[in-house]
Amino acid sequence: MLNDSQQAFLQKNEAAEIGGGKDRIARQHAGGKKTARERIDLLLDAGTFCEIDKFVVHQCTNFGMEKEKIAGDGIVGGYGKIDGRLVYVYAYDFTVYGGSLGRVAANKIVKLQKMALNMGAPIIAINDSGGARIQEGVESLAGYGDIFYQNTIASGVIPQISVVMGPCAGGACYSPALTDFIFMVKEKGHMFVTGPEVVKTVTHEEVTKEELGGANTHSSKSGVSHFLGETEEETLMMVRELLSYLPSNNMEDAPFECSDFSVEDDPSLNEIVPEDPNKPYDIKQLIEGVVDDKYFFEVMPLFAQNIVVGFARLTGKTIGIVANQPAYQAGVLDIDASDKAARFIRFCDCFNVPLVTFEDVPGFLPGTMQEHNGIIRHGAKIVYAYVEATVPKITVITRKAYGGAYIVMSSKHTGSDVNFAYPSAEIAVMGAAGAVNILYRKSTEEEKAKALKDYEAKFSNPYRAAELGYVDEIILPQQTRQKLIQALNMTQTKNRVNPAKKHGNIPL
Repeated sequence: MLNDSQQAFLQKNEAAEIGGGKDRIARQHAGGKKTARERIDLLLDAGTFCEIDKFVVHQCTNFGMEKEKIAGDGIVGGYGKIDGRLVYVYAYDFTVYGGSLGRVAANKIVKLQKMALNMGAPIIAINDSGGARIQEGVESLAGYGDIFYQNTIASGVIPQISVVMGPCAGGACYSPALTDFIFMVKEKGHMFVTGPEVVKTVTHEEVTKEELGGANTHSSKSGVSHFLGETEEETLMMVRELLSYLPSNNMEDAPFECSDFSVEDDPSLNEIVPEDPNKPYDIKQLIEGVVDDKYFFEVMPLFAQNIVVGFARLTGKTIGIVANQPAYQAGVLDIDASDKAARFIRFCDCFNVPLVTFEDVPGFLPGTMQEHNGIIRHGAKIVYAYVEATVPKITVITRKAYGGAYIVMSSKHTGSDVNFAYPSAEIAVMGAAGAVNILYRKSTEEEKAKALKDYEAKFSNPYRAAELGYVDEIILPQQTRQKLIQALNMTQTKNRVNPAKKHGNIPL
């Protein structure tokens, strides 16, 4: 039988676990949303969650706040396991003060961030918050600043993941923005620095919160969100899946998971890349035909679709894939594609994930809009990211590799370790027709036709690059999986260190 103090503890514990109370929980459920604790239970392996600071309360005495103190102060946080691996997690509890952040709540988050960093484990933030707690004034703002500081210090050391399952507005947006990956729930998650009312007041624009900062907007237009989930359950399962590809910290390798050891040639791959250089095809068909179990976990699938990034495995080892997408805008590089690729490349380099690049790129997107918005500056990010990366880098040129775009897409000249090319590869300054129009602009049509054939014979193939050592091996598409596995095994002991420096100055 429990004594009085033990009974009192159980009562306090029960009160802490219902947060803002049953009525507010019911309202949360009525809005189609789960509570903070329900979300954590869904995310973590069953029975592994260990809560920290369950009984902390705010110290605010402004506006009558001293009359209502709720244990936990609107944050549920602690540690547990995902697929048996340690992770840290905290969730904003919307049933407590609308999930607003106060000084004590921020202290809880910072404590967990420091623990995750010290223990070398990923940290996951589940956002559903009304923002800064107005009653606490500058103390609340200071709390956000402390969280941002820890986000930045932990960057590149442990994976940081944000899940937006409700409102996330104002300064609160910048913690997710500083993390590695952002997940959003369709029609439930919203992020914006200034809400629709402020936008209307300042710019006179009429816009809904969904149009301004909804999950679809950030997944397809702004590029702020990396993953879009239909439901809370699906979104949290996607978080678990992402973590299965990632190491716990920058000193470890990603988990090894293999159910596909096959290395046989696949003749069906020979049919994917068309002979006609102007005919589109889906690069994801080729990727899926090469990787383990034909499964590719794509990142940012709705944003800048002219480039494809994501994770897969080759004989159980995690790889990061960057690929031009000929099925969308011919796979041309533009501002958004450059940013998307560069950030993904840098993430993989941070966490020891080898990079495989599939290249079919006709160049950078021309036009005044691209030039005026800084395509030079943005395109340079890909160059910087590839050159800086010290992980194994393997490139497959499937078809077009023209001009500066050829150089930036992990060419031999920017530090790629192994470069393959299909017989269909065209490695040249530009396409044959464009080159002939410049070189023979004053010639007759008959002379241009002959020059076109000569140019194609000389440059519209991979052989000149192979003669110069810019391509290590010309392979058939059916050999791709085997060749990539061999190259990955060969480069796994790679040990390259960049010159000592405080840090580089990537063009931003």
